[in-house]
Amino acid sequence: MKAFLLAAGLGTRLRPLTDTVPKCMLPINGTPLLDLWLDRLADAGVDEVTLNLHHLAAVVRDHVAGRSGPPRVRTVLEPELLGSAGTLLANRDWVAGESSFLVCYADNLTDFDLGLLVEAHRTSGLPATIGVFRAPDPRACGIVETGPDGVVTAFEEKPVEPRSDTANAGIYAFSPSVLDLVEGPLPRDIGYHLLPHLVGRAGTVVVDGYLLDIGTPAAYERAQREWRERASA
Repeated sequence: MKAFLLAAGLGTRLRPLTDTVPKCMLPINGTPLLDLWLDRLADAGVDEVTLNLHHLAAVVRDHVAGRSGPPRVRTVLEPELLGSAGTLLANRDWVAGESSFLVCYADNLTDFDLGLLVEAHRTSGLPATIGVFRAPDPRACGIVETGPDGVVTAFEEKPVEPRSDTANAGIYAFSPSVLDLVEGPLPRDIGYHLLPHLVGRAGTVVVDGYLLDIGTPAAYERAQREWRERASA
């Protein structure tokens, strides 16, 4: 199985930490976030990863070159950011012929078993499966509504008046055919430009366990503390 690990963000909210260290390389109790993700993907059976880069790309490439063991990592530089869906489009030949592939954001910290997402996608028969969680602040998230069968019935990115607290976790399993739904000029975003086209065509799986976006200094400090507590529990 192949996976995209999206890591091209500028990390502006984490400055000055990200002035010299790309966000995906920030250590979580001594281990770069990138390595935590690559290990989790390997555990789920992923053997090839495309890692998109922009800010401080050489730092990430040097680190990847020094890694050993699975998965194999292919880095692609984006001199101009393409957006999350734009990255998938630019590399669609890489997943052509695959039955499915995963997409994850490297700035999230989670202990979710990605194998559960893989299995849910394989058994659903649908072209997309979206990881979801209960959001403490639904207005800051993409909100997913589902029917009794778990199939997505509505999706709205960062609504002013959320109709649910079930939110997009930024963890996906897609069939390559979904890329035909992304239209318009780049950059294109998964939340704004792809997921609305998947209403009625996507299933969901609950991301249980730990999940945190480390996009701010406060969140990064919290992640370090909570990850350490979980390891010692």
